Amino acid sequence: MHRFAAALSLHAAALIALVPSPPLRAGSSSQLALSADGRWLVTANIDSDSVGVVDTGARRMVREVPVGQRPECAAFAGGSMEALVSLYKEDAVAVVDVREGAVRRKIRVGDEPYGVVCDRSGTRAYVSLDYPGAVVELELPSGAIRRTIPIGGFARGLALSADERRLLVTEFHTAALVIVDLEKGAVAERLEGSPSDNLSRQVALHPTRPKAYLPHLRSRVTNPHGEGSIFPFLTVVSLDPEAERRRSPIAMDTFNGFTAVSNPWEAAVSPDGRRLYAVYSGTNDLHVCEVLDDDYRELSRVALAGVGNHPRAVAVSPDSSTVYVYDTLDFQVRVIDAETLETAALVPCATRTKSPAWVRGKVLFNSALQPMVGRRWISCSSCHPDGQADARTWHNPEGLRNTTALAAMKDTHPLHWSADRDETQDFEHTIRGPLMQGRGLIRGPVRPELGEPNRGLSADLDALEEYSSSFEPTLSPHAAGPGKLTPAAERGKALFFREDVGCAKCHSGPTYSDGALEPRPFRLHDVGTGGDDDSERLGPGYDTPTLLGVYRTAPYLHHGKARTLREVLVEQNRGDRHGKTSHLSQGEIDDLVELLKSLPYELPETRAF
Repeated sequence: MHRFAAALSLHAAALIALVPSPPLRAGSSSQLALSADGRWLVTANIDSDSVGVVDTGARRMVREVPVGQRPECAAFAGGSMEALVSLYKEDAVAVVDVREGAVRRKIRVGDEPYGVVCDRSGTRAYVSLDYPGAVVELELPSGAIRRTIPIGGFARGLALSADERRLLVTEFHTAALVIVDLEKGAVAERLEGSPSDNLSRQVALHPTRPKAYLPHLRSRVTNPHGEGSIFPFLTVVSLDPEAERRRSPIAMDTFNGFTAVSNPWEAAVSPDGRRLYAVYSGTNDLHVCEVLDDDYRELSRVALAGVGNHPRAVAVSPDSSTVYVYDTLDFQVRVIDAETLETAALVPCATRTKSPAWVRGKVLFNSALQPMVGRRWISCSSCHPDGQADARTWHNPEGLRNTTALAAMKDTHPLHWSADRDETQDFEHTIRGPLMQGRGLIRGPVRPELGEPNRGLSADLDALEEYSSSFEPTLSPHAAGPGKLTPAAERGKALFFREDVGCAKCHSGPTYSDGALEPRPFRLHDVGTGGDDDSERLGPGYDTPTLLGVYRTAPYLHHGKARTLREVLVEQNRGDRHGKTSHLSQGEIDDLVELLKSLPYELPETRAF
């Protein structure tokens, strides 16, 4: 008797909630949603603010439906022809009638909805909230919020067990797998990985075995070289609480015979349970594996197949004969024969609404291939996923550097903590350097940082700048409403602008930063933290970062040693060099933190450099 059968006989009560009986299928959040009969495929088109409806039999898109801002994931409501679509920037879920091509209503669910799954009856839906890290349970068809379950960190991937008693949730920055007991409405178990595990967006379940599959990265922050800093992983998690090993991480570069794949995004297990498919958005790869009934090896490599630009989703037909891959930056669904792995059709699924330069810039930003990258491990998005931060502090040659989010970057030049770049095009030096090791986007020599502009020397480099500068801050969920503050944040605002506190002396203007390209030399501030890091080479003065969206970008300061905003104001403000806070009461510190968490409570006017 193999290990799983033995475990089943001993722990049937624990496993029955997690092991489905065919033909029931577990649900997993994805940018691709297949109807229960496999006839219809819905795509969540992030860059077009729409969903595409694909007839899988005819292999054509029958309609495209505008749904709202940044649709991340979609799921059919049971066997119905209604799909639920998470709208990340609208804090809502759209209910779309797929047959009629109409948005029936929008349901407010909370900040930054990401994953969405539905039960088989179509009476319950679950939505993950990226920030603050929670799951919302919806009653359908009314759309009423039944309850909100705190998860802990940034919640993204969702999977619903076949008996619908357990919900599995991935934490984005830690790749922890959180198991929620839906009967109790509480976290039952939290399965941690390595401290370097990072950027987990999705989880897939095996249809008949107690296994979950998490695509994610490992960020090795002590190595500033591309081939040693970012690694692709697929972690197999045993859902049997008595298993000898609960998490089995598989390094997908060595698994592929030392062929690096970059930025694992989604995985899908075929309904017959025989194969696992994973997409890698940085190297445009589809990984095909046989699933082994072996708790130690888990997977056997079948093939590594090339697909289109920036694949972010994969799904398998109910009969396991067809694989669908969403090539998001080709705006198409790739239909693949599961037996031959040949592409059978390319189905357009979205209208291009962005400029060609913006699309090209996004391709380059997410690419781990030449001319951006020489060794395939890393891309810009490996540390700045969709312009956000990776919550890591890197040991760079200039010293410890906390990854910053790119929102409002176009309005806060110069760039980097040390203000060593005055234009985004100066990142040509990073592309050619030891981190990325690419050929570069300029033909010929690159001009020095802070010297004559590199703008205009390469259409691709200018396109990369257009995309990188397009990220905008969103209103903080801690604000009382657009343009409104809570009473505590109002008190904090008064403190912020008080002369004897002095926050606004540096964090000024609409972006709460005094960064400016003129006059030179740039304004840099010694806030007393430069001596905290023995590896620092450029301090002790640092550029003033924007405070817009600071509520979601911990850790803080250039070296990442402040875990909370309170630590910035107290523990990491020795000598009152980062504003004067030592004379404030604990209540006043609390009020100041409330203001910082509320930024932006109104969107700023922007300026372009």
